Amino acid sequence: MRRLPRVSGSAALTLSMALTLACLAPGSGARAAPGVSFLAHQAVYDLSLKSARGNASVSNARGRILYNFAGSACEGYTTEFRQVSQLQTGEDKTTMSDLRSTSWEDAAGKSYRFKIETRMNEAEPTAVDGVAERSGNTITVKLKKPAAKTFTIQDAVFPTEQVKRIIEAAREGKSLLELVVYDGSDNGEKVYNTLTVIGQPIPGTKASKGPDAASDNAAFKSQTRWPVTVSYYDRAAKTDSGEQTPVYAMSFELYEDGVSRALVLDYNDFVIAGAMDKIDIKDTKPCK
Repeated sequence: MRRLPRVSGSAALTLSMALTLACLAPGSGARAAPGVSFLAHQAVYDLSLKSARGNASVSNARGRILYNFAGSACEGYTTEFRQVSQLQTGEDKTTMSDLRSTSWEDAAGKSYRFKIETRMNEAEPTAVDGVAERSGNTITVKLKKPAAKTFTIQDAVFPTEQVKRIIEAAREGKSLLELVVYDGSDNGEKVYNTLTVIGQPIPGTKASKGPDAASDNAAFKSQTRWPVTVSYYDRAAKTDSGEQTPVYAMSFELYEDGVSRALVLDYNDFVIAGAMDKIDIKDTKPCK
């Protein structure tokens, strides 16, 4: 699963780009993880408020994510994502958000194209449109929207490469991974440092807590999955103490083929749960 959209400090933004993850130690450069075969699929997740902390003003949340993943190692991977959310805050104020994104990433993690559109309530939508290309350890980003701009990023990975690394690391029995991630979110200039924690493998024969469309599907009964938590930190933020609070953290169970279930999105002052309501498995054209 990819990084889900973040909610702004006022809890107004949608949960962000989602559903494909993975990891790489900073400075090691991008490389394809062997033996990872992604499943082409379309999944629907129902969102609800799991909990609120402290002085959080969020009293209720609901929404849906539609996630469509397709492609192969020869033609690259395409992701289509839409999330519609409704957040209720103090004084019965309701914020509606609609996030739509499409992206393409080549299998070697060298090229990434993305378009993202976000609409809040009745306001005009905001758009991000760009392309990122890798040469060695340097990524060059060229934005068309919200404004034309070119800049470089060092030692980062794109979302699908992220997933490959997490699965590879999980198979090797690793429990911690650090990674710099670029996915084009926010205004197209945001870069995240991430810390990924991988739990012990769960055999496909073990029943899931809170059954859903994946756990009820025979295609996943023979697959191992891992509990994964990824914490996202703003790479540009500076702290006096040296310790930084994550912008948010995302937990989920990750199958060997890249499918994610049992989402939990922690935004520090409130937590959103995402239960898989439906999954449709698609055919993938074999590489010639």
